[in-house]
Amino acid sequence: MPPAPSATCCYLAEWTATKPRWGLSADQAEIDTINVYAGGPCEMTVVHYVPAA
Repeated sequence: MPPAPSATCCYLAEWTATKPRWGLSADQAEIDTINVYAGGPCEMTVVHYVPAA
């Protein structure tokens, strides 16, 4: 996670969008962390991704 709290949700959205774009998996620790932020401080953040061609 970035050191600046103001960048956390943007970083998380970009990171989360990268996973399906490139067909990457996530381990359980990563999923747990994403869920903590998605259900808390980043709950209003929308993730957009475009599948890789």
